[in-house]
Amino acid sequence: MDATPGRRVAKLRTELTIPAIEALKPAARPWIAWDDKVTGFGVRVQPSGAKSFVVNFRAGKGGPLKRMVIARVGEMLPGQARQRARAIIERAARGEDPERARKAVLAVPTLEEVFEAYMAAGEDRSPRTVRAYRYDMKRYLGDWLSRPLDSIDAEDVKDRFERITDNHGWSPANRAMSLLRSLYRKPCADIESLHNPVSLWLAGGGRFHSKPRRQISSPSEVLPRWRAGIEAEVDNAVIRDALYFTMFTGLLREEALTLNWDYIDSAARTFRVRHARGTLSAELPVTAQLAAILDRRHAECRRPPPRRRAWVFPSQTSASGHLRETKHLYARISETGGAKFWFQGMRNCYLAVAERDLVLPSSLTSRLLNRAPVGGIAAGHPEDWTIDQLREPAQRIANMIEELMNALAPQPALAHDPQ
Repeated sequence: MDATPGRRVAKLRTELTIPAIEALKPAARPWIAWDDKVTGFGVRVQPSGAKSFVVNFRAGKGGPLKRMVIARVGEMLPGQARQRARAIIERAARGEDPERARKAVLAVPTLEEVFEAYMAAGEDRSPRTVRAYRYDMKRYLGDWLSRPLDSIDAEDVKDRFERITDNHGWSPANRAMSLLRSLYRKPCADIESLHNPVSLWLAGGGRFHSKPRRQISSPSEVLPRWRAGIEAEVDNAVIRDALYFTMFTGLLREEALTLNWDYIDSAARTFRVRHARGTLSAELPVTAQLAAILDRRHAECRRPPPRRRAWVFPSQTSASGHLRETKHLYARISETGGAKFWFQGMRNCYLAVAERDLVLPSSLTSRLLNRAPVGGIAAGHPEDWTIDQLREPAQRIANMIEELMNALAPQPALAHDPQ
């Protein structure tokens, strides 16, 4: 393409890409190279070499032809300028004031601006969630942060979703697009004419990846193998007791590892756990198995410095003073025990023993696991169960879990009677 203007070059029409715009050369008089995708959109080249995106439009049906500068080249990408030119043309064709139409289009916030508004609105998010959102935004959508929201379309979403999937896997792709979709919703992006590109992609046939369900064997198969792996591979007594405490309770990782001595009432034989947002759960019963673990931990709680003494499962290395992570042991436990081990798997086993093997009501297990009820009103509500009503079924669950854990035990069976 000859980008040097002459008598006929004023009618130059090409796809205005970055290389094509860079190739446009100044002349003695200003001239315009027109885009071949959007009629009326072009780049005006000044004799000084300065270049600007411009748009021609008619204000209303049959109105006079007018021209407006969108931005200087370099202030936005050609695709962004093309989107804004199209929006100005459409608004002006509906009879809107041209200058008002331009201001309305240019007022569209960038992805970064909306993301920060979204983060500021979520004051109750846990620090871990905040870190995860910022990581995903920077890692997978960081090059879009300067783009106005109306410059991102369904095709962009499709391409980025496929790229993230190919390079990082299905889960990051789902997370990134889910986060992007949230940013286009009110009140973060309260613009009437703005379309959500993720919703358009989904409406056009796009699909999030289905989460593969992790298949586990029955508790009778995995629990004795997990116990064998823990006994062989976990030398740290604190970590070992933390894992067993979780097996007998089905607690979430954060709930188990942040157990504080202040949350335990030895006289009432109850304990509470702290949720991610800092609130405490209702009382839960201390079974015989838990009492044995707590007795072992209490015998050693006077040894650590005061910073670690408050925690049931203290750590010498974490800044918080309590255990933070046990993931580094999972592969070794799995290999030695002969069954895939992970923290959530212990909760799954607890639930399977309670509801499938012992056929306990789902509202009861929901109360023991600190989770929302399942099955609707007919199943009852977790708050309907008192601590006294929980003791016997909680002990039954713990007894069966212990029995299954000891099924293959070549080592001495776990003793829950601290004598």
